[in-house]
Amino acid sequence: MVLEKLNYLVECIIQDLIRYMVEDNNITIEEAMDVVYNSKTFEKLNNLETHLYYESSAYVYEILKEELQSDK
Repeated sequence: MVLEKLNYLVECIIQDLIRYMVEDNNITIEEAMDVVYNSKTFEKLNNLETHLYYESSAYVYEILKEELQSDK
């Protein structure tokens, strides 16, 4: 039961990240999904030991943006 709730939190954040990527970068949902699902931030978010799922979607998006900037 607890794991289901944590997975739900993660899924909600992922949906928000994809939406933020589409809005901020004028890209398709598919492109945004590719970026999010292939990011280190996604891996950290799915690692329940990091507790990143406790943070707001906006905070996690900032982490994702920093990751993408550092990869350039």
